[in-house]
Amino acid sequence: MAINQTHGSDDTPIIRVRGLVNRFGAQTVHEGLDLDVYRGEILGVVGGSGTGKSVLMRSIIGLRRPNAGRIEVMGIDALSPNRHDRQRVKRNTGVLFQDGALFSSLSVGENIEVPLREHYPQLGDDLRYELALLKTKLAGLPADALDKLPSQLSGGMRKRAGLARALALDPPLLFLDEPTAGLDPIGAAAFDQLLLTLSRALGLTVFLITHDLDTLYAICDRIAVLAEKRVIINAPIAEVEKFDHPWVQEYFHGPRARAAQTTAQRSSRD
Repeated sequence: MAINQTHGSDDTPIIRVRGLVNRFGAQTVHEGLDLDVYRGEILGVVGGSGTGKSVLMRSIIGLRRPNAGRIEVMGIDALSPNRHDRQRVKRNTGVLFQDGALFSSLSVGENIEVPLREHYPQLGDDLRYELALLKTKLAGLPADALDKLPSQLSGGMRKRAGLARALALDPPLLFLDEPTAGLDPIGAAAFDQLLLTLSRALGLTVFLITHDLDTLYAICDRIAVLAEKRVIINAPIAEVEKFDHPWVQEYFHGPRARAAQTTAQRSSRD
């Protein structure tokens, strides 16, 4: 039986997934998956290879239509045939894909302006530029990064540029797929702290796919574990650590997990 953290009756999930089914030919990735994500939390999504973490994210943000199930985002049916409903969901979500997924032929500023041009074509060039500059600075990049191409940036800077684009529309919901993958420990820790600061300052709800145990211990409010084609537990990390499942026990009680726990404990004392 899957376990979900209990919330108050008035605490309606900002994302609500029920009975999700995703299949690729004869392969079933999700079968009856349920998930709640609550306003203002950072939810870490983990699971072994092939458990469909990215498929789940793509289903929620509308890049993949599931075979069955229901998805509500901010009370809106994310699978609605109504184009206006789907656009409302899209405008309220920002997405950071792996390695930033920036358009290589556009500058950082032009990349950030893409969603602004799509959803607010009436904005003037000067205002779009100022908004792109603001998001660049919010993401921790210097102003001169605005005019650089993605190929001129380091891996960490590309991640931040992708984050700036994800924030372009001031979305209340942020989706990140392995944002610290490929970063050195110092760069990954800096990105984690940036994300935590932004989420608290802007009131963001964050859906975060990661394998990084340091990230899970440092910034996540709850952890959703995917296994056996569903979410087997969705709870604070202290509860997840105790959950009786082979993958969970191996993942959260190995040497890397113990190191991450020690780092988190030291940070909380500082």
